[in-house]
Amino acid sequence: MKPTPFNPAADLPPIPFEGRHLELAWRLKQAGLPWRPHVGCFVWDREEAIPVHSPFPGRVYFILNLGHFLRLLGSEERMMEKLVWLPTWHQARLAAETIGVEKEALRHLWQEEGALNPGEDLLGLYELMLNALRRKP
Repeated sequence: MKPTPFNPAADLPPIPFEGRHLELAWRLKQAGLPWRPHVGCFVWDREEAIPVHSPFPGRVYFILNLGHFLRLLGSEERMMEKLVWLPTWHQARLAAETIGVEKEALRHLWQEEGALNPGEDLLGLYELMLNALRRKP
């Protein structure tokens, strides 16, 4: 069966694939955002470690079958080393609580900005998470 690639002109993206999101996710990784590879995660192959072409733009992959990624990269540790987790809005919201982003900051983000577009909304959430990670000792 031939894979059907994502068509940015016709398909609704499951997450933003913009460079700003990828770079901010990279900064979250560098700041120590905890992540364990599992089914349901989007990842960015920043270092081009995966030899298989992605159906999404910008070397973004979706982990549907963890075993497939383990065969390609060898281990969970190597996945964590080579790939950058791109939390979806829901995952970012849950991770934000885990790393100590205050609920008031989350409320303020959406009240202050009003009805943000989904991509900007996720960027704001990533920024809150990055600030919380930077405050940790």
